[in-house]
Amino acid sequence: MNDHNAFQHAVSTFGRTTKAKFKGGGATGAPEDQLRAPLETLMLSLAELGGTPSGAVTMVGETTLSGLGTRPDYAVSIRGTLIGFIEVKAPGKGADPRHFRDPHDRAQWEKLKSLPNLLYTDGNGFSLWRHGDLVSVVPMDGDVETSGTDLTAPTELLGLVTDFLTWSPTPARNARQLADQSARLCRLLRDEVTEQLAAGNVDLANLAVDWRSLLFPEATDAQFADGYAQAVTFGLLVARARGISLASGIGSAAHLLRQSNSLIGTALLLLTDGQNQEALRTSLATLTRVLDVVDWATVSRGDPDAWLYFYEEFLAVYDNTLRRRTGSYYTPPPRSSAPWCALWTRPWQVQHGSTALLALHRPT
Repeated sequence: MNDHNAFQHAVSTFGRTTKAKFKGGGATGAPEDQLRAPLETLMLSLAELGGTPSGAVTMVGETTLSGLGTRPDYAVSIRGTLIGFIEVKAPGKGADPRHFRDPHDRAQWEKLKSLPNLLYTDGNGFSLWRHGDLVSVVPMDGDVETSGTDLTAPTELLGLVTDFLTWSPTPARNARQLADQSARLCRLLRDEVTEQLAAGNVDLANLAVDWRSLLFPEATDAQFADGYAQAVTFGLLVARARGISLASGIGSAAHLLRQSNSLIGTALLLLTDGQNQEALRTSLATLTRVLDVVDWATVSRGDPDAWLYFYEEFLAVYDNTLRRRTGSYYTPPPRSSAPWCALWTRPWQVQHGSTALLALHRPT
């Protein structure tokens, strides 16, 4: 069987199995649940046709009962390395989230569009998104509920899936690009923390209590989620600025960071223990994957003051309303000060009536 025939056979099999699912009298669950098993088979078949070795792709499904808007239906990895996410919708909803009418779907898209590699499908079409920008969209020829083995698709579908599976993070070339990348994912982390607190996550709730006891007694859950997300994001950025790899996980990076900056390293370790990493796996796994390719020498271009206005640009993407309300800005200390550090005014300035300053020692 040549590659073209193998491709059409994979699509035809997808049509046959989905039709059987939808027409079966014993079908249970939401309509999109009927797509899951056939979709997994289709993706694995197309992965091999696109050159990915057999057995290399893993699709970890999320239960539809979770109701979590920041948790896509699948996290996809190749040989243990996170590649991207897949969100499955009921047939007929379409594969372009910009046109969704359901309030839940629209709100979910506002969160998920921060992801750097995201595939949407309703079975009748597939679309690929990077940071909220459409890369490509491919409609099927037929209907997954009724076409059966007559379902076909243009060969562009194989290209879309291959593009999805061969994604790798693009290293930021300057501080502004790094601010944009990290802010989008920090925002997703904030949303995921907020969602987990609302869902009654005990570990994060206890951490929020400690946060209030030690730092900001009047902080709301939303303010805790904001502070948590920014603290973790900047902890990971400091690790990369010091040349610490994130490939072995946040815990390993935090331990290494403690050797040169005990305060930030310890905070990062406490904020991202095993339970929290599992609860926040969509955002934390993506943050780790994307920031691991950051090369500070390239970003700074040899400029020792590259961090100075980073937070202004970061906050403009992360939450520009908050930036305007708080007047957040970098305040560079006198060049004669030792050790050199950069201070930025935190949003707590307005929210709590006082200014909390976070000091980052200049990367060497």
